[in-house]
Amino acid sequence: MTANDAAFSWPLRVYYEDTDAVGIVYYANYLKFMERARTEWLRSLSFDQDQLRHEHHIVFAVTRANTNFRKPARLDDQLMVSVQVANMGAASFDLDQQIIRTDNVKICDAQVRIACLNADTLKPLRLPSFLLTELRRED
Repeated sequence: MTANDAAFSWPLRVYYEDTDAVGIVYYANYLKFMERARTEWLRSLSFDQDQLRHEHHIVFAVTRANTNFRKPARLDDQLMVSVQVANMGAASFDLDQQIIRTDNVKICDAQVRIACLNADTLKPLRLPSFLLTELRRED
């Protein structure tokens, strides 16, 4: 899969604050880039996380992130971060995510499990039907 084949892609540029002393993206920042893409992906499906928390008492938590760092991204690189539903469960879903430089070089990929939690108790919660329906369309 390339970023262009994904259900959703989010562009970003690497800034100085994202890099280490030699201008290479610090490894933990790739996870931040993926988080931003997931937030924008949900927005593209008309789901605002703050609204889900306040109106439906739903929050999401990453419970697993299997990440492969393939090539370094550097200061000023333009990247595309993709999000694709890989698997749906009753209270969680798996996403495939990739970070690809605009010259089609794969920088990083990850398989991420997202759990649906009750915002008040932080206990697992079945995905509500309105959310499940939209996520399955992306599957």
